[in-house]
Amino acid sequence: MAAMAEFSEDRADGGTVRFRGDLSLARLGALPERLDKVDGAFKRVDLSGIDRIDTVGAWLVHRFAIRHEAVVEGLDADDQRLFDQVIAAEQPVSLPPKQPSGLIHLIGEIGDATVAAGRTFVGLLGFLGATTLAFLAVIRHPGRFRYNATVQRFEVVGVTALGIIGLMSFLIGMVIAQQGAVQLAQFGAESFTINLVGRLTFREMGVLMTAIMVAGRSGSAFAAQLGTMKLTEEIDAMRTIGVSPMEALVVPRVMAAILLMPLLGFYASLVALIGGGLLVWTTLGIPPAAYIQRIREVVPITDLYIGLIKAPVFGAIIAVAGCFQGMLVEADAEQVGNRTTAAVVQAIFMVIVLDAFFAVFFTWVGWV
Repeated sequence: MAAMAEFSEDRADGGTVRFRGDLSLARLGALPERLDKVDGAFKRVDLSGIDRIDTVGAWLVHRFAIRHEAVVEGLDADDQRLFDQVIAAEQPVSLPPKQPSGLIHLIGEIGDATVAAGRTFVGLLGFLGATTLAFLAVIRHPGRFRYNATVQRFEVVGVTALGIIGLMSFLIGMVIAQQGAVQLAQFGAESFTINLVGRLTFREMGVLMTAIMVAGRSGSAFAAQLGTMKLTEEIDAMRTIGVSPMEALVVPRVMAAILLMPLLGFYASLVALIGGGLLVWTTLGIPPAAYIQRIREVVPITDLYIGLIKAPVFGAIIAVAGCFQGMLVEADAEQVGNRTTAAVVQAIFMVIVLDAFFAVFFTWVGWV
């Protein structure tokens, strides 16, 4: 059996520490603790008397030599290669930064989110400007307008969305009528349920719910499509052959959303009126003819104008947000999902903010 690892000190001629025995993990014993207690300076570490050395032993000797500024001598060629590899593998350990307190961490997250929101807002404004310039370029050069692509976007944004938007609007109209009738019945004013359904549908819910549905369907589709094209380098190929991606990809999508949102909003309002009228007929006993007549009396034409004014603005916001996030995709497919989610959240948030602004503005101008 190999001898246990040992060492001896020689203070002559600048000081030498001589190791002997087996410098391997199994035979070190208490050698590391004993070496830590050695004081003084040494010029050399002599390893010519050892029988064997492994990585742990080499690291122990190297650490001792560094601490005492000594030179290691006496290794044969194989052991010297092992020793050199141990020295080369020495890397400083980076400790994770100390986590701040909960309040500081919360404030930092709020700050990071604010900066990210500001950068996104600035980028969205820049993209909106680029989209406007692309529209102007298409107007100046009508031959560059992508008619087939625009018609296809019409089908995706509008025609295929009629079913889900109609079902959603029908159910929302019934819910508004049912809840309104229950609350107004406490005051004996069930007939005013028609006023509630008519005005709320044309003024707010019809176009707002349509915008949210279009953001979920078409806004996410725009982001996913353009993001996938970025990953497959199709957009770079278009630039290479002299085709503007803004004119070929963004303009048709934005135009389709702007033109079809008023139609979809009006359609959603009519379907919601049908749903509300059905519930009023079955619950309150008001026949359809009386329901329609009352709608004509209590809903001013300005409510219809308000919905038609808001709809194209919402459509532009949804399309621009979707295309903007799609154009930001880089590196990997995971970003397609992240940017698609960001496009939907961003579009819905801005639609709700603009809807609140429009509500205050139209009240201020007297359209109440």
